[in-house]
Amino acid sequence: MKLSVPGRAAATAVVAAVSLLVGGSMAGAAPAGPALAAAPDIPVAGVKAHLAQFQSIATANGGNRAHGRPGYRASLDYVKGKLDAAGFTTRIQQFTASGRVGYNLIADWPGGDTGQVVMAGSHLDSVSSGPGINDNASGSAAVLETALAVSRANLQPTKHLRFAWWGAEELGLVGSRYYVNSLSTGDRSRISGYLNFDMIGSPNPGYFVYDDDPAIEKTFQAYFTGLGVPTEIETEGDGRSDHAPFKSAGVPVGGLFTGASRAKTAAQVTKWGGTAGLAFDRCYHSSCDTTANINDTALDRNSDAIAYAVWELSE
Repeated sequence: MKLSVPGRAAATAVVAAVSLLVGGSMAGAAPAGPALAAAPDIPVAGVKAHLAQFQSIATANGGNRAHGRPGYRASLDYVKGKLDAAGFTTRIQQFTASGRVGYNLIADWPGGDTGQVVMAGSHLDSVSSGPGINDNASGSAAVLETALAVSRANLQPTKHLRFAWWGAEELGLVGSRYYVNSLSTGDRSRISGYLNFDMIGSPNPGYFVYDDDPAIEKTFQAYFTGLGVPTEIETEGDGRSDHAPFKSAGVPVGGLFTGASRAKTAAQVTKWGGTAGLAFDRCYHSSCDTTANINDTALDRNSDAIAYAVWELSE
């Protein structure tokens, strides 16, 4: 995220019931058709394996994965290799920011109605001061593992699925803005929804849901309701991550967040546990944002929520 300016089986049945209530303004809603198989459980071990790779990449490249640095390109090549092997069609989009070349990675899953595109994305770059494992290898790894789950399931959704990893978010949403600005008006209108995941494994976590689009918001809320986990509306990062350019272009957006530098309140501790008065992520934008800076439970729950939303919203 960029710097600001100044018991599953039981839950599944509940989620299914709550999801019947999901409706709203997400663009391109199609008539109900044959239901897809339920979203899979995303293995948190798989997500953490990607985090370990991102940590190793940062360690081998000056301690970071920042825009224009070799650690960023190595991170992108790692993700691209996984997606290519899984049957995605990938492309690298190049741009320039702060005198350095940057890259977005876009991956399309074959099939589905390209007139109705569901996108899920995350920023892949870190700040220069650390490896950026919660911010935002956590979102990048979970989106990657969800994409790989799509391949393992040979998912054939009604809508077209596209995944993205953005560059230079930490410099001001540069990569995602470049992508949105490069789209024609028609291409923008064909994006039914963009789901953003920026910091989803904070060590003192909260469970925050974007409230930008009612249908997307309700989809995530349905999942967490099924787990018995209360959520709050996301406000700390509002407009500060890669959903903002999409929203400005009229695309319905949503996403998840587990908190950054704000302190967790006593009321939030009552909801979620953790430590009152301590930041959700005390290592935000610091060198200590390593693989030790991840809450496995938050990472697991949010990774599963991503898959649930991708499956539900692409039906």
